[in-house]
Amino acid sequence: MTRKKIYNHDIMHCTHERVVGNHLYSGRVLGMTEPEDIIQLHPDLELEWDAIAKHYARIGLSHSKNVVWDTSLERLADYPDCEISVFFFGDADNKASSEVEWLRKLDQDWLNVVQFINSKNNFIQLAEELGVCIPKTICAENKTAIKRYAQLPFPCYLKPAVAVDGAGISRCEDEQQLLQALEMLADDIPLQVQEEVIATNFLNLQYCVTAEGVDRLAATEQVLDGYAHSGNRYPTAHQPWEIVDPMAEWMAKHGMKGLFAFDVAVVKAATGTRYLAIECNPRFNGASYPTGIANKLNITSWTSETFTSKLRSMSEIDLSGIELNADGAGAILVNWGTILAGKVALLLAGSLEEQDKLRAELKQRLELA
Repeated sequence: MTRKKIYNHDIMHCTHERVVGNHLYSGRVLGMTEPEDIIQLHPDLELEWDAIAKHYARIGLSHSKNVVWDTSLERLADYPDCEISVFFFGDADNKASSEVEWLRKLDQDWLNVVQFINSKNNFIQLAEELGVCIPKTICAENKTAIKRYAQLPFPCYLKPAVAVDGAGISRCEDEQQLLQALEMLADDIPLQVQEEVIATNFLNLQYCVTAEGVDRLAATEQVLDGYAHSGNRYPTAHQPWEIVDPMAEWMAKHGMKGLFAFDVAVVKAATGTRYLAIECNPRFNGASYPTGIANKLNITSWTSETFTSKLRSMSEIDLSGIELNADGAGAILVNWGTILAGKVALLLAGSLEEQDKLRAELKQRLELA
């Protein structure tokens, strides 16, 4: 018998507090839950609950109605009989804290593998050991260890080995820009220099750990707004699972639980298509939530996308006539609580033509047009 779960998908312990609206992200896991589950939500979302519950009821999406209006991890201890689902089982900065020590007592192996692979340098080291294709990358214990600049791959990206929300990552065209970027980083942090990859697509390859091992969950293409991730598209013609399968199996063997994903670059060359693993996200990610909803509703063609809006309440969002219908086409709210900060993420289901029509209509209704 499957144990009921308690979901705490607050992201504030692994993102920057200065980012507006991040405290509202706990609601985006709602569509993945089942009626018997428990979900922790930020209290600011309570006034929006009635609207999202009615939306999900209209489209036939089941979900938990057992809400704890508190996102502190300490509340998980109140439900010892529930299986735990969290956004990130660890500390994004890899620092010791009371929360990390509590997680260690719950599952030390899970915590250890998350903290290990969350380091970009550890990811590169493991990829090399397992024969996983990666871009040319130079890892260093600190910035003083980076030398022989003329031999570095320019243009390149300078990355702290452990980065929260991409903080500290810089694109460097030449040695001068690299030196300037190095000046902005602390003296004692591990970092890496990685060649710039000219990719036609970036993929998100999701896995799910089960009692039997690890399963391939979904391959999606990232939708980018410049360099920023703004959504995902499913399905994709690219299915390079064999590239990262060895790492996924290694993680499951060493204690990984729940969902995790790899970012993989698609590079077209004269000799054919190459796939390069860029990094592992040892956690849920932006693609996980629309994937979970799509799987529950048997939706086979979709795009997730984030829209900005002048609206500031779920009650102001009009989805009449464009919600998911019996034919499997239409809009579904995913990250709904962030409407309080003027943005909202939706799943657009249907053919590419139907998705384009939905996108145009949503922009108009959200007062973007």
